[in-house]
Amino acid sequence: MLQLLPGKVSVESDVAFGTGGSRYLKCDIFRPPIDGDRRPGVLLVHGGAWYQGDRSQLRYYGIQLARYGFVGMACEYRLSGEAPWPAQIHDVKAALRWMRANADPLGIDEKKICVTGNSAGAHLALMLGGDTDAFEGSGGNGHVSSKCAAISAIYPPTRLHFNKNEVENKLFGEAGSDEVAAKASPINYATSGFPPTILIHGNADQVVPNSESFNMYHALHKTGVGVELHVFDGAPHAFDALAEFARPCTQLITLFFDRKVVNPRTAVLPDA
Repeated sequence: MLQLLPGKVSVESDVAFGTGGSRYLKCDIFRPPIDGDRRPGVLLVHGGAWYQGDRSQLRYYGIQLARYGFVGMACEYRLSGEAPWPAQIHDVKAALRWMRANADPLGIDEKKICVTGNSAGAHLALMLGGDTDAFEGSGGNGHVSSKCAAISAIYPPTRLHFNKNEVENKLFGEAGSDEVAAKASPINYATSGFPPTILIHGNADQVVPNSESFNMYHALHKTGVGVELHVFDGAPHAFDALAEFARPCTQLITLFFDRKVVNPRTAVLPDA
């Protein structure tokens, strides 16, 4: 079982991991307090409705997960004002490929790279678990797999729609259509090969209804995928910006990644 490590997490900022369009894409690396190798990795993907936000939003999670022994990478991706879909998933896949290609210098086990994201970032995290052969894009390390070992999705949009609202239309751009929206919807990739997934939501979310997580849970559970759903009562969108919620969310994510990836096990009670 993963335990909190003593000491201070080190953070390396503004590391280039690839290119998006004509510019470099940057990330921040969070390293555990104690040196080691073949540690689990976690890619952190920020939210912001695909048109705003930055990787600093998940600094808390990066530091806290590193304290449990994860090597974290908080990545940026092109926002919809810079490039329409599928640029966003291209960039996130490039980030995961970079982590795998640099597993040795990062000190991680390339088979134990997990992903966590919030809101739009949670949508992108779930897309990583879906059709791994599509949306590869460029960005470097194209020969490296972009598969992940497990996913944490906090208040994720799971079914996108064309002409639903201005935010999603801005994401799709001029090429938007019902077909494009369907291909950008994680729930349409819920098959038996999907990675283990933990979904976290609030039941007072008026931005992304918690039905998005409930529907994803049922779709994954139906296929036999290891999946959990945790719902916080009275919690609105972005509720984990409050420390009293961020702490239990971190614990839930850490326990899930530990049970499913780092030290795989099932919950077996001792004989009475």
